[in-house]
Amino acid sequence: MIVVGSGARHLTKEIERIGGELARVEIKKFPDGEKYVRVLSSGDEVTVVQSTYKPQDENIVEALILGDALRERGFKKLRLLVPYLAYSRQDRVTHEGEPVSVRAVLKALGIYYDELYVVDVHNPETLRFFPGKAVNVFPARAIAEYFAEKLGEGIVLAPDRGARARAEAVAKRLGLEHSHFEKHRISPTEVEIRPVDIDVEGKNVLIVDDIISTGGTIMKVASILKRMGAGRIFVGVTHGVFAEGAVERVSRAVDELAVTNTIPTPVSRINIVPDLLGLRG
Repeated sequence: MIVVGSGARHLTKEIERIGGELARVEIKKFPDGEKYVRVLSSGDEVTVVQSTYKPQDENIVEALILGDALRERGFKKLRLLVPYLAYSRQDRVTHEGEPVSVRAVLKALGIYYDELYVVDVHNPETLRFFPGKAVNVFPARAIAEYFAEKLGEGIVLAPDRGARARAEAVAKRLGLEHSHFEKHRISPTEVEIRPVDIDVEGKNVLIVDDIISTGGTIMKVASILKRMGAGRIFVGVTHGVFAEGAVERVSRAVDELAVTNTIPTPVSRINIVPDLLGLRG
């Protein structure tokens, strides 16, 4: 049985298409803006699907009160699937007095949920803050299948060292080479950015990352690849957290921009629902 939260309503048709049984749940707002939920179905186990993109706080609170309502209704095991986890980039203290915000979110969710599945969390190590079973789901299969024919015998690249594991996972699915970009200081005032130990001349390139916001890094990387003689340039990112105008800017800089449907955007073309629902049980 599946409960679809407000942050995941754009995934409802895909969930139904692959045979998900939707629970009867009423979700609305009071006149003062507070959320109201009521669970009408009953059972022992349930899976809640709730993405926590903007409005982040509202979607997180909804996940919490859904958990409370399900426990009140008598459900014994609660599983939470989070396509996009807000606050995941606030994973460390950089100035005295700051919180580790993702820790606060995960501990709160752990009050109600026994299992947590998150799509491509920014730092997988942070899932240790969730008190129950927590799994990071990287959509390597979905990204690889979407770009396989277009990319051909190309190369998969990460825009920095931090994303190299993502590029490697997609490349293994495709049976292709992979690499990542690094900065090399060649003078006190000049920094060179280029892929590590790989030649892109005449080859199609797929850039893989977890989150795209302003698109500045991707556009810079694409510009460098063009100067290095790369063929077609594709961008496959998990979460499209786009700042205003970013979709248009990045789309003009590359041959194709496609993100997964963890967040609804004009370029959410890669479906992660089968990967998520396949993990239930």
